[in-house]
Amino acid sequence: MSKAGALDLATGLGGKIDKNDVLSAVEKYEKYHVCYGGEEQERKSNYTDMVNKYYDLVTSFYEYGWGESFHFAPRWKGESLRESIKRNQHFLALQLGLKPGQKVLDVGCGIGGPLREIARFSSTSVTGLNNNEYQIERGKALNCIAGVDQTCDFIKADFMKMPFPDNSFDAIYAIEATCHAPDAVGCYKEIYRVLKPGQCFTAYEWCMTDAFDPNNQEHQKIKAEIEIGNGLPDVRLTHQCLEAVKQAGFEVVWEKDLAVDSPIPWYLPLDKSHFSLSSFRLTAIGRFITKNMVMALEKVGIAPQGSQRVQAFLEKAAEGLVAGGKKEIFTSMYFFLARKPHLDGQ
Repeated sequence: MSKAGALDLATGLGGKIDKNDVLSAVEKYEKYHVCYGGEEQERKSNYTDMVNKYYDLVTSFYEYGWGESFHFAPRWKGESLRESIKRNQHFLALQLGLKPGQKVLDVGCGIGGPLREIARFSSTSVTGLNNNEYQIERGKALNCIAGVDQTCDFIKADFMKMPFPDNSFDAIYAIEATCHAPDAVGCYKEIYRVLKPGQCFTAYEWCMTDAFDPNNQEHQKIKAEIEIGNGLPDVRLTHQCLEAVKQAGFEVVWEKDLAVDSPIPWYLPLDKSHFSLSSFRLTAIGRFITKNMVMALEKVGIAPQGSQRVQAFLEKAAEGLVAGGKKEIFTSMYFFLARKPHLDGQ
């Protein structure tokens, strides 16, 4: 995992945004969200700008706290967070039946932690699709360090309009990424288009569960916190997600909320009552230290103005994720494996 330190956090904060413009970018990003009077339709209409601003602002925080893989995972007792994340990346590769030499697409790849792990595990060539220039730069540098730069690459593009010919890839996966799509059906249709017939697409999706009550104010507050803290236009229900997969043309092989049977709650790394040395930066004490460190770095001018505001909405996100997980109204790991049917006559 990445060993990003305090200086990396401070100098990387804001991504490709000019450091003098970080504060105004934070203010614009915040205004997209319910907490600041924003509307769902506005977030969907401006999702490219919203998501790009989000990842420019938060990537260095993510890398500082999570390492190279920005996602949760079902976790066994006695297993560290790092081990569970790697195991679940291997799980995706096994579900897809990856074979050496195949061409694989990672939709919404972040800085490429899963991409590198899956490529090494399966001896495949993995292309990471990402619309954020800063994350791609980081990913390319980390690919070189890992020695996979000859077999893995990145493409800067919107996953609603992929720059690939039809039937290009042997397998496709998305890890907690297509939840950013303003239109799930449209996103899945693009994935369907570039996947070869008879091959599979698998994903972990962020979803509200059937226990979510849209008329419950506390539930609404939790959902809004998750959206602002994670750059989401809207969090869909699990059955809406599944229906979108089918509407895109896929045959669903199997699907399940993997959070339900996870021996250790997926949200535990962010739970303030939990302490772990191996993921110390995610604990309450670790986050308190980060908060004060960012405050100091911003005060002396090493971190740009607005850095504390970014840390604040990420803290709000953590609170929303833990509350949503505990109340079982939200899951970060709704899983499905879907197949693109063979063409007629094949």
